[in-house]
Amino acid sequence: MATMVTRTLETKRERIIATLLLSLAIPCSAQMGVILALLAGNAKALWVFISVMAIIFPLPVLNGETYARGETRVLHGNSPLRWAKTFERSYEDLYEGEWYSKRYCPCLSWQASLSGLEGLPVSFDLFVSLLSYPVNWIGLPDKAAEAFLYGFFRRDFGAAGLYDLKESGVLSGIPLVVSVVTMALFMPCIAQLSITIKERGLKMALGMSAFIFPFAFWWVV
Repeated sequence: MATMVTRTLETKRERIIATLLLSLAIPCSAQMGVILALLAGNAKALWVFISVMAIIFPLPVLNGETYARGETRVLHGNSPLRWAKTFERSYEDLYEGEWYSKRYCPCLSWQASLSGLEGLPVSFDLFVSLLSYPVNWIGLPDKAAEAFLYGFFRRDFGAAGLYDLKESGVLSGIPLVVSVVTMALFMPCIAQLSITIKERGLKMALGMSAFIFPFAFWWVV
């Protein structure tokens, strides 16, 4: 929903930067709830998580500026978000036929198709195997790769997978904090990726994903 609301921003530059920040540095409420449960009882780990996210949040703006520079010439000035314009655009969307079901049902359809990979052992295991390489690179066990893949289907599912690893004793201490921050920065879930494609276009969505995926693992280094 937040990605949809970016259409009310005045310039393409602002819409691109806001979409990139939403995809990378803003965990959804469901994921945040599981993350808080993961770090419950560990004040130091919680403050490390908050500090890292606060530091990382402004960094993608430069990358967003790069995308925006390639897409539009409107780069200067900070146009304020006007309530009147917001109401006007919302009114147009509602009464000129741009219904949610009409615009986004196709996105949700291919989202459901991708989620079906979970039911195909060969495909699912293949993706887990590929994902284990960057997961091992940041010092996490192989089992964490499965949690990250679930995080692509739904962000809170990925965090829940990390919670299971914590409960089983596989994750603790520094690796737990690393896994939580990386999961929060990880690829946008299918739902968000679908809406990003709808709002910003396939080329822009793939470009953002190409930036977010390595960035989520690079921050540890």
